[in-house]
Amino acid sequence: MPKAIKYAERALTITAQGAWTVFEKLNSIKPNASFTPKWSDKPLLKSYQKEKPPLGWPRTTDSLCPKCVPEIRQQILDGKLPHEILLNEKVGEIKAQIIERDGKILMIKDCPKHGHFEDVMSIDTAFFKHLEEVFPGRDIKAHNDEGLHNHGTSTVTHGRGSVLTIDLTNRCNMMCDPCFMDANQVGFVHELTWEEIKQMLDNAITIKPRRQMSVQFSGGEPTLSPYFLDAVAYARKVGYNSVQAATNGIEFAKSKELCRAAAEAGLRYAYLQFDGIGNAANSHRKVGNLFDVRVQAINNLHEAGVDIVPVTCIINGINNEQVGRIINFALDNPKTISFISFQPVSFTGRDEAITDERREAQRYTLSHMAHDVKNQTGLGEPTRDWFPISFMSTFSDWADLVHGPDKDWGQLSCGCHPNCGIGMALMIDKETKEAVPVTAFLNADRLAKDVAKVNDAARGKFLSIVGVTLALLRNYDPTKSPTHFRILDLLAKFDKCFGATGRKYGKVTGDRTMDDINKRRQDRWNFLFIAGMWFQDLFNYDFRRTEQCIIPYATQEGEISFCAYNTGVGWRNIIEKMHMTSSLTKWYEEHGRHEIFAGGKKVGLSTGDNHLVLNQADVDAEANDTFEKSGIAKNSREEKIRARDAKLKQDAENARMAKLYRENILGEKPLEGGIVSIGSIAPAPKPAAAPVVATEKTEETVMGD
Repeated sequence: MPKAIKYAERALTITAQGAWTVFEKLNSIKPNASFTPKWSDKPLLKSYQKEKPPLGWPRTTDSLCPKCVPEIRQQILDGKLPHEILLNEKVGEIKAQIIERDGKILMIKDCPKHGHFEDVMSIDTAFFKHLEEVFPGRDIKAHNDEGLHNHGTSTVTHGRGSVLTIDLTNRCNMMCDPCFMDANQVGFVHELTWEEIKQMLDNAITIKPRRQMSVQFSGGEPTLSPYFLDAVAYARKVGYNSVQAATNGIEFAKSKELCRAAAEAGLRYAYLQFDGIGNAANSHRKVGNLFDVRVQAINNLHEAGVDIVPVTCIINGINNEQVGRIINFALDNPKTISFISFQPVSFTGRDEAITDERREAQRYTLSHMAHDVKNQTGLGEPTRDWFPISFMSTFSDWADLVHGPDKDWGQLSCGCHPNCGIGMALMIDKETKEAVPVTAFLNADRLAKDVAKVNDAARGKFLSIVGVTLALLRNYDPTKSPTHFRILDLLAKFDKCFGATGRKYGKVTGDRTMDDINKRRQDRWNFLFIAGMWFQDLFNYDFRRTEQCIIPYATQEGEISFCAYNTGVGWRNIIEKMHMTSSLTKWYEEHGRHEIFAGGKKVGLSTGDNHLVLNQADVDAEANDTFEKSGIAKNSREEKIRARDAKLKQDAENARMAKLYRENILGEKPLEGGIVSIGSIAPAPKPAAAPVVATEKTEETVMGD
């Protein structure tokens, strides 16, 4: 029976092909002008009006010197230079070339002072070319933003972004390595007041185009802020319908009550740090039972009505083998996980001063990720199933058109540079767990071009829905979709994503209830989106990416691109120092120390029900031992220890050579006790030092040194 239905649907798609041909011709006659919606002072863009940065290769772009920038930043932090220099001068900027060499895409650049730098951007030239070719172009230029977007060459110039990030505190209850913000190690506390939080959220909704419907509270660990729940509730109040927390999950795992309170306040997503399956796969984070924490947090949050997004920082040689295991974990739990975010490591924060040897060994690009997904799961053809996440902006444009000019907020639009982020969607049957890449049965490239034609004609709501319905049908191959997937499921899924028809699938607005959440979860089909977001560091920095950032940070000094804040010229270090709450010592005196889990310390968890399906072989697998075998340092801490040991060894060798020189060349003779006679009265030998008792020093105590 399913096969017969598939063939009947195939006949319908062929009919839709003919109907589309007629519709396209009629639709192209005298297209309407674009309207200007309430949420923008500029009209909607036609597809051909969208700007694009220089793409392809070889090409030249503006980048930064990995050595100049930290030097200048330190001078600003030390008060030797004003921070305004970042607004008026091109601090540390150099030209970079993006080239092909030996089947790879590289960024190469030369600093007159510090010499040559190069790094890999892609290990697959066809994949890199595909991502840039299907990039639809930039969003509407940002406007009404003069007071918030003013950061020199780091200024965000296009769009309104997708997710506003607000760091509530720089305090954290872990001591991660890597850590792009160097949490717990900067010697002071930077924690937003309630008035600052409200001001940032109020400011954010003034920028246009007002389409940024998501806000993410981060840190440090945001749950340590006394205003975490209040911030979630206020974000909902001012209009954000997707409120998120970027969290390590410790507090959520410890307390079901916190999960319920967060959900009631309006928390919709928990972006949960998730580096692999099993405690061994998470051992580089130095928490003894970190995977157990993740499992408990997922169970607690899901029960409370909060959706979970596992977020994985992938480091080559540390956890790259976990890519497939994490996806399989999501496939095994389709009723719980509907989004995965992989983030190839950015060498910044604790890792900014990385050695070339470790950087080359640990570098992991989006192309690595696409190939690892295919090799480890058998899913996803790199040039068929992966697209830049900005590819979806064409469909967001259609939703803006259908919703009309009176909407208060525009549709979320991920208009970032094609080198920034990629995505692949799987359609999963929650009952049978069958999974198929959406682009295996839907011609996404042609569909986007069809939708762009509908958008450019700018017809009314009815004709725009008819046009996209025909486009979906003609680009759909039912014989390649999941066994029980039907055309009506395809249309309903599309409508559920963009809310075009007004059909009720369960609210996502601020007044949503648990009934709404359960209604949305009853959908048989899980549209699992696997994203890869590659944040820049000083070795691959490109200002063309910064200009159209979709994840800006709200700060006391305006809204700043994610990469300009955490890497680039390093606005985070400067702003946090400018607006520090107190020194670490004073904070501890007034508030006491919060608990930090490090050095293998375990989190105390109460026994809870686990509804997740776990692959025991993956849970029990040993940690990746690539760097034990290679002899290369695994992280910045090991590099510092090795550098210290090497210096001590070199100092000892220098002292030995100096002693030999004095004895054999100068003819000096050592006196009793090892003191060398230099023709004058020798100082008395020092008394023997008291024996030193070695004590284990945890990373928690190091924080207060």
